[in-house]
Amino acid sequence: MPIKPPRPCKAPMCGGKTAASHGYCEAHVDRAINWGKSKRGGQGRGGRPWRRLRNAILKRDRYLCQPCERVNRITPATEVDHIVGKAQGGTDAPDNLEAICKVCHQAKTASEALAARSGDLGRP
Repeated sequence: MPIKPPRPCKAPMCGGKTAASHGYCEAHVDRAINWGKSKRGGQGRGGRPWRRLRNAILKRDRYLCQPCERVNRITPATEVDHIVGKAQGGTDAPDNLEAICKVCHQAKTASEALAARSGDLGRP
């Protein structure tokens, strides 16, 4: 059986040659490792079950941002957020999820991160 001829390494600016199927020379073989990427694409945050739950929450909340609605603003929701974060013991139950716009979600996430860093997690 013939041996494969060496070809250039896939790493940018590398002049090395390889015959390996992954395409990297010995110096860059670490780049060939699949770092937790699944062969099943589109899994994201829980895959199909999360997408279905997310769509149900958006539909339930009429595709409107709930924090904005509480202050009498009408803003389209593009994301779903946990009211009580999972790190604080919240769940993926529908009553713990709400539709939220990107601006409100970023602000809420930033305030939660600040509270976590300062040690004020709101735990009993």
